[in-house]
Amino acid sequence: MKRRLFLAAVAAAFALPAGAQTITLHGASQFSDEHAFTKAMMKFEELVKKYYGKPVNFVLHKNSELGLEKQYFEYMAQGKAVDYAIVSPAHMSTFSKAAPFIDAPFLFRDLKHWNKVLDADVLKPVADEIAQKADVMLIGYAGGGTRNIFVNKPVRNMAELKALKVRVQGAPIWSRTFQAAGMAPTVIAYNEVYNAIQNGVIAAGENEAAGVEQMKFYEVAPHLSMTQHAITIRPLCFSGKTFKGLPGELQAAILRAGKEAGAYGRQIESSEDAAKLDALEKAGKLKRVPFTERAQMKRLVDPVIEAYAKEIGADGILAKINAIK
Repeated sequence: MKRRLFLAAVAAAFALPAGAQTITLHGASQFSDEHAFTKAMMKFEELVKKYYGKPVNFVLHKNSELGLEKQYFEYMAQGKAVDYAIVSPAHMSTFSKAAPFIDAPFLFRDLKHWNKVLDADVLKPVADEIAQKADVMLIGYAGGGTRNIFVNKPVRNMAELKALKVRVQGAPIWSRTFQAAGMAPTVIAYNEVYNAIQNGVIAAGENEAAGVEQMKFYEVAPHLSMTQHAITIRPLCFSGKTFKGLPGELQAAILRAGKEAGAYGRQIESSEDAAKLDALEKAGKLKRVPFTERAQMKRLVDPVIEAYAKEIGADGILAKINAIK
């Protein structure tokens, strides 16, 4: 019922004659005000208002009020209920096989390399494909969290990692790479991970510090195995259908603000990562466990990444990523 009311409100706003309404844009976040994604979207609102210089309203629906990221992307593709959101590339795979590849495990050497790739606009072919097939625009790139494995027991090396039942994102690249490393990956909805570990369905999941903190995964999986297997990219998305109906000056403001808000989100999340883990460990909620065989894991995963890139036509993107020093 709530969502139908939001929809009706948005439709009503755009139905009014030009100049007779203040445009309202609806955003969505799974998280609270404290999460880096929410902060990036609030920065986006601030920058759009600054660059547009005319009245425009923003309503940001937080704490999964409008569902999960998968739904946000579907709504944006339909031009309904959600106009902008930060969404995991894994949820774009229906429209672009290459999308989940952009933050695949072991794709980036470190944060410096990751930032250079984003600044070089290497991911433009993926953005173009999503714009064409889903009618959703990738207007900025947030993320920056280093992902590790949270688990209900200490995992220090490949032997202890073997056959670990771990939740992964739905995109095939995640299951394939974790299988190659010897784990037993399973796809479970993000909001069901806590209960799945608590009930013994799985023993672990993988996430950046912000997600571990927000979802309180440390309560059921207090050991954080420092595999550092991925650095997140979380595109700031905007509905193409909504965008086409906006004034040209507002469109320009959105594109400019999107790029800057994405960079702001990256800076926040990458800098907050260690601080969040320090605080959790100091509070006795979490224990970081050094993982001593990351290089060995990478050697097992690299051939899978290369084969998958070729399969989905992303081998050119992979080559450009690897060429950036």
